[in-house]
Amino acid sequence: MAAVPNHLISIASRVDERLQREIAVEIQRWADLDGLLADPVFEIQRLVSSGGKRLRPAFCYWGFIAAGGDASAANAVDGVVTGAGAAIELTHASALFHDDVLDDADARRGAETTHRRFERLHAEKDWDGESRRYGEGIAILVGDIAAVLADRFLVGVPQSALELWNELRIELNIGQLLDITGSVRSDRRIELADRICRYKSGKYTVERPLHLGAALVEGRDATDVIEALSAYGLPLGDAFQMRDDVMGAFGDTEVTGKPVGGDLREGKPTPLLARAVALANSSQRKILDKVGSSDLSDEQVAQIQQTIIDVGAINEIERLIATNISLAVQALDSPVITSDAIEPLVELAEFITDRSS
Repeated sequence: MAAVPNHLISIASRVDERLQREIAVEIQRWADLDGLLADPVFEIQRLVSSGGKRLRPAFCYWGFIAAGGDASAANAVDGVVTGAGAAIELTHASALFHDDVLDDADARRGAETTHRRFERLHAEKDWDGESRRYGEGIAILVGDIAAVLADRFLVGVPQSALELWNELRIELNIGQLLDITGSVRSDRRIELADRICRYKSGKYTVERPLHLGAALVEGRDATDVIEALSAYGLPLGDAFQMRDDVMGAFGDTEVTGKPVGGDLREGKPTPLLARAVALANSSQRKILDKVGSSDLSDEQVAQIQQTIIDVGAINEIERLIATNISLAVQALDSPVITSDAIEPLVELAEFITDRSS
């Protein structure tokens, strides 16, 4: 496993300090109004504190530096760059609350998901109504609150940064729409899987945080830097999501926090599965057609996993990941990207695509 870069730890620490302080105030505010609100609002803090590498805030930070931003300003806990990083993390949390409902997930980062927790609470208390609907309703509303809290961190930033912020959020939701529609239709086209890969995660994990950081530099037209950062961010974002897809199909529960083969049971239209289907013969395709069945046994999951290996899809994805990493790193050789940002961005490229991280 690749070592966590020291600069990532430092950025994460500042963002976490800002998040914990602001969320604690919000919890107290609403708990004082009505004790019924304490547990639901606390779920935001619980999820934000439960893990995550703070990759998106790191890319935002280095986008700011790449565009010539002042490092001392970027390192301030109460500064605009740390605030933008906190906003991205809250948006990510919002998406996770909603995503767990959409996927009917039982676990997130090794813990019970919010909708399952409140569904269980409803059943234990024997409250009126349907437990499932109560749990899902709480999770959706908590996710919405997290999204609004995220916006508050960006009050006063340049208009160009707000425009990029809105693009980040709409693209994330478009990716989710593509993911849902592709899953229910069992659509295994490679072009669709690659589009979902880019919009559901790649762009909002790497490219758009970089853009947001660059746009936070006051008094600078960052158009040229943003273009150069896209040449780095898009292939790296694709590689990141491809690695995540491999982990979703083959990863250890202790590493992913999700059941082994979870993506296979959910029928996620991933680049890995799309390429496996394209490479499979008729008998192998019959095995792969079982993907998306929620009642898959562990033996069937293992059979599907072996088929994905046998058809050469894993090797193909690994080749694509390596190619995309190379393209991303080469793109950093640009006169408009400040030299201080280059080495950290190379380290992040290696770290986020490591096969075990």
